[in-house]
Amino acid sequence: MVTLFGLFAIAGSTLISEDLTIVAVGLAIHDRALPLLPSLLACAIGIYVGDIGLWAAGRFGGRRVLAWRFLKRTPLNSMQHLGAWIDRHPAVAILSSRFMPGTRLPMYVAAGIWGNRPWRFFGWMFVSVAMWSPLVVLATAVFGHAAATPLDHWLHATWLTRLALALTMLVILRTSLTLASAEGRERASIRIGRARQWEFWPGWLFNVPVVLWIAVVAVKYRSLTLFSLANPGIEDGGFVGESKSAILAKLGQSHVMPWTVIEPDDLERRLQVMRERMTDRGWQFPMVIKPDVGERGTGVRWLRSDADARAYLSTAHGRLLLQVPHEGPFEAGLFYIRDPHDARGRLFSITDKRFPVVIGDAHSTLDRLITAHPRYRLQARVFRQRHAAQLRRIPRQGERVPLARAGNHCQGTEFLDGRALWTPALESAIDTIAHQVDGFYFGRFDVRYRDREAFMAGQDFAIVELNGVTSEATHIYDPAASIFTAWRTLMQQWSMAFAIGAINRARGHRPVMLTRILSLTRSYLGTRPAHAISD
Repeated sequence: MVTLFGLFAIAGSTLISEDLTIVAVGLAIHDRALPLLPSLLACAIGIYVGDIGLWAAGRFGGRRVLAWRFLKRTPLNSMQHLGAWIDRHPAVAILSSRFMPGTRLPMYVAAGIWGNRPWRFFGWMFVSVAMWSPLVVLATAVFGHAAATPLDHWLHATWLTRLALALTMLVILRTSLTLASAEGRERASIRIGRARQWEFWPGWLFNVPVVLWIAVVAVKYRSLTLFSLANPGIEDGGFVGESKSAILAKLGQSHVMPWTVIEPDDLERRLQVMRERMTDRGWQFPMVIKPDVGERGTGVRWLRSDADARAYLSTAHGRLLLQVPHEGPFEAGLFYIRDPHDARGRLFSITDKRFPVVIGDAHSTLDRLITAHPRYRLQARVFRQRHAAQLRRIPRQGERVPLARAGNHCQGTEFLDGRALWTPALESAIDTIAHQVDGFYFGRFDVRYRDREAFMAGQDFAIVELNGVTSEATHIYDPAASIFTAWRTLMQQWSMAFAIGAINRARGHRPVMLTRILSLTRSYLGTRPAHAISD
């Protein structure tokens, strides 16, 4: 039976040597010399009080504490940055410090001097002690000297080894906390589902083999930017940052949805210009508006009223394209390629786009209908942000609720291989339109249409956009397609872009400078539209 004085002695010993004390206590418990719970509690209290003492030294001792022998070699600005970082990330800082020797003293002192959230700090200190003390004490108590030797090696291990275990423990803790709630389990399930389907992988990851292939092809043609000559009639070949309106202006307007440009100006002036042009041309809401320079469907909105227009224009400050919408209900991506030596081009790819729709059952909310769908749940974040005001609404039995109107994969639209839509008549119609743009050989038409039979006959379709050299043959995102087929298609696509560029270079055109390509990329990444979620 341990006395109260003995428990105080255990707690006090942790202030002298925490690691030695908890191992010794664990061995004593193993040999039945000490009771488990009181001894464990004494260790935890002693460690917690010691940790609070380090924090209090910084809080009440202020910068005088930095003169301590253990701290005076640390630059003041480094300690300030450390204190601010701990304030922002207390969980990571405190839990990792428990596994990394020599870090608690500067961390806790810095948090005491510069920290602004003491109760949050104390809370995570408690969690840290509650994890660490039982881990070491119980391991020693259960396995005795068989655990003491490995623990001794561990307690004297290098900081790199302890850091690795600390990160592992943090991952385990975060995973456990995530899986503890229904919402967390749902998020984890969605992450796993997206990881299993490559079409949802981050672009930087998916395109690694493609970028390596582009480098190989660039060496072959002795130019990193030769692909920019795939379309000498489009600014920079349509690499990035090209004007949508400038490209549409080159096309015969009989096949293009009517459009106009809203130049940058103050809000009231732009609203006035928009109203005047709609009145003059007989246009009525709804209208589609989007940045004149944009990629992957960013910033596309359906304006249903003057109030919608005001809300959009109040935050969108660049050049905008206002366009009459095509109700569809069908949309396709037609990737066109023509060798400059040939009189006719061909359709390299056709993407059949399917817009996401959920069907009401009269008892499930819209949010539940989304998360219950095997595909839509994988893009639930996009749909929830877009339909935030309706998520609690319960659609009627059989009610069709469209989740997206913009035909972009990252905005929720499903892409299917549309080769069944190909006909000589359709290819001929697109070839005729493509010839209207002088110097265009390589890119994708995004079109809408009402009737499949008429579309396949090359009739009754409307062009929404024409994209240049960096557009993709988007049929590769068909859920039934393999990632290897997708990589092979994109590699073939880029090989043809360089081959066409080589022909145009031989005709006297000069590719864009690499500095220009880098500048365009940097400029676009720094000025992407704020409206990331489209309609």
